[in-house]
Amino acid sequence: MSNIPQVRQPAPTFSTPDQNDNLLSLDDFSGQWVVLYFYPKDDTPGCTTEAQDFTALHSEFSQLGAKVLGVSPDSGKSHCKFINKHNLSITLLSDPEHQLADSYGVWQLKKFMGKEYMGIVRSTFLISPDKIIAYAWPNVKAKGHAQAVLTKLSELANN
Repeated sequence: MSNIPQVRQPAPTFSTPDQNDNLLSLDDFSGQWVVLYFYPKDDTPGCTTEAQDFTALHSEFSQLGAKVLGVSPDSGKSHCKFINKHNLSITLLSDPEHQLADSYGVWQLKKFMGKEYMGIVRSTFLISPDKIIAYAWPNVKAKGHAQAVLTKLSELANN
């Protein structure tokens, strides 16, 4: 397990395929804010709530110059189904080998019903236009989280 990057540290770079198999890297978003949120699995209740909430606030994030990127170990094909089923307007990155999750320290030992396993701990990173971690939310609850991220972005972007 790697360490979670701290506020004011450079954001770990990445080059990862999105839902359409286009390779995206942090450099593609130079000069804009990036909301990089990690979630465990497509089309599960909490993950759907979070994705729908980010989608509902899509225009507000755009107005503040931010791109929302969701990351899970699911395949591009799974992401496409998830996007189509729930009419999502966010970009989803596929991280099946959990390299991106590892670099952000969110691939961790989890417990569920007495069993231990490795998985993504739901976390979000707000990355400034100069690729610095501006804010981090480790181990978040899905409900209301997108609004909390938007509030923090608005505060930081308008300073």
